[in-house]
Amino acid sequence: MKKTAKKVTKRAATPAAKSAETPTGKPTETPTGKPTGKKAAPAAKKTTAGKKAAPAKKAAPSKSAAEKSAPAKKAAVTRKVKPADVVLPADTAVKADAAGKKAASVKKIAVRPPGGESPTALVRRARRINRELAEVYPYAHPELDFENPFQLLVATVLSAQTTDLRVNQTTPALFARYPTPEDLAAADPEEVEQILRPCGFFRAKTRSVIGLSKSLVENFGGEVPGRLEDLVTLPGVGRKTAFVVLGNAYGRPGVTVDTHFQRLVRRWQWTDETDPDKIEAAVGALFPKSEWTDLSHHVIWHGRRICHARKPACGACPIAPLCPAYGEGETDPEKARKLLKYEKGGFPGQRLNPPQAYLDAGGKPAPPLGAA
Repeated sequence: MKKTAKKVTKRAATPAAKSAETPTGKPTETPTGKPTGKKAAPAAKKTTAGKKAAPAKKAAPSKSAAEKSAPAKKAAVTRKVKPADVVLPADTAVKADAAGKKAASVKKIAVRPPGGESPTALVRRARRINRELAEVYPYAHPELDFENPFQLLVATVLSAQTTDLRVNQTTPALFARYPTPEDLAAADPEEVEQILRPCGFFRAKTRSVIGLSKSLVENFGGEVPGRLEDLVTLPGVGRKTAFVVLGNAYGRPGVTVDTHFQRLVRRWQWTDETDPDKIEAAVGALFPKSEWTDLSHHVIWHGRRICHARKPACGACPIAPLCPAYGEGETDPEKARKLLKYEKGGFPGQRLNPPQAYLDAGGKPAPPLGAA
């Protein structure tokens, strides 16, 4: 009796162990608990419909587990794609994809130049260009004559669509007649127009300078504010004008994006943006904030003297080895020198009353209006 019990125990344990070890996950026992074998195959055919349903129930969990694992994988993939678009609306997959592409393109423009330089290489090249220009123009300064923030503000507004030289030849008469914001705010527009006529667009500019003078008197006690958000509320004053005033009258750094600045930073492939505000942000990211004002002077001076819009003097350019646009202008050194303007070409500068450092470096003051 003892031997028989042992044999039964071994028979019962063997199928269970085998079924646990099968890699396919299929049961190795019949519904009755008897071990499978050659004789067990016919018995499976004689099972009732109820007994057939039992194995189906056992197979169902493995199928549902597979189905549950599938969406889990999809969710994992979705999580990998979405972090870049967390801040963007993603009601549908199409919107999410479009937002992702848009975010990627903006990020690329912000950190990578059009020529395919690495961000680090771009920063190094841009800063080296600025250092080279600082050696060429150690006396760079705002080329508008002014004695106080109000005069600089008015002169900068008048410089739109004309040269600083023309403004400097015009403003002495204007400031002699209307020295304060209170005086200009109460001025007769027709008289102001006659003074500003040489600057071009004199009617619009008359409205701007009288309007900003009234705003200064009414809102700022007749003083030019020293904050960007206040300056841009004045008639005719945008970010470019505001940064000129902040940087040169109050010593607060700013990037001045005028036509020369836009042209040169695109030639140098510092950015491929065309909007002034985006250019300001892209270029400002390449330099420490403390360098923004001087950087603006260096770039603008170089644009006026050497890197001209139509005929850049490439053959006389001190930063030619660093310029991706070298060759767009005259490359012959002798011919290029003939294209230089202002003091680089031996001609007077744009200020009637330039700083002493400029005069010491060999600069010549501009002639007054009407001079031969």
